[in-house]
Amino acid sequence: MEFKPLIGISWELAFQLINTFLVFLLLKKLLFKPVLGVIESREKDIRENLAEGEKAKSEGLSLKKEYEEKVNSAKNEGQEIIKQATLRAEQKESEIISTAKQEAQSLKEKASKDVEQERQKVMNEIKNDISDIALLAASKVIEKDIDKSKHEELINNFIKEVGEAK
Repeated sequence: MEFKPLIGISWELAFQLINTFLVFLLLKKLLFKPVLGVIESREKDIRENLAEGEKAKSEGLSLKKEYEEKVNSAKNEGQEIIKQATLRAEQKESEIISTAKQEAQSLKEKASKDVEQERQKVMNEIKNDISDIALLAASKVIEKDIDKSKHEELINNFIKEVGEAK
């Protein structure tokens, strides 16, 4: 059996090397350059998308911060409105209580005046009744009619003296 070397230098080998080199050049020209262009374009798109993502993230964070500030501002404003409404309600309450006290005092004073007027009226009626009774008693005692106006004057003077003595 004859052993052939695995690699031998021959014209076949030279043609195979030339053909491989030509196929490499052809593939490089037709396949590698377009594939590398596609790869570079995809890398560029990915970098742009990452940059846009970072930009969107930073915008989102700034919008979130702005939103939180607005929410806090609205919350503070709401608390201020509630505080002012509470103060106005307390002032209104004080006004109502003050008005009610004034009206109660006015009613009390009016009632006191009415009682005093009624007391004075009753006192005058009592004086008149006493005067009539005293006149009747005196006329019974004397058995004659005294001048009524003179007698009333005497009784009124007597009542005044008794009233002043108290």
